[in-house]
Amino acid sequence: MKISAGLGLLVALLAAGCEKKSTAPSLVGTWELVAASSTEQGKTVSTFDPKRKMIKIINDTHFAFLNHDISAAKDSTAAPFSAGGGRYTLIGDTYTEHLDYFTDKQWEGNKFEFTVKLVQDSLIQRGVEKVEKLNVDHIIVETYKRVQD
Repeated sequence: MKISAGLGLLVALLAAGCEKKSTAPSLVGTWELVAASSTEQGKTVSTFDPKRKMIKIINDTHFAFLNHDISAAKDSTAAPFSAGGGRYTLIGDTYTEHLDYFTDKQWEGNKFEFTVKLVQDSLIQRGVEKVEKLNVDHIIVETYKRVQD
């Protein structure tokens, strides 16, 4: 009986040690925007503003982003703060944001689908932002660097 219990424990430990561990990088974390562009009607322009800082925080089920002016301006109304967030899904490399909250309520309730790619400490997302009631329809590409603790 003791041999069979010991053998069962050994088999369980070996099986646990052989489990395939995921080594794929995770979207979960805090990311800082380092580059951004928008393409509309075949014309691409940079939308990255070095006078602003934007971070995106992603957990297992939700995302949030915060964007604010980091220049020396004393009046925050000159360059307003914006924030948003909501739920997301990730299937393969398709990352879909469901924007439940945003500073500009006209964007709320929309879903935005992106293709994401993780390269070392960078997250690159590319997709279409389309909000018909605001006449917004463009392709965006955003590059984020993982914020280290």
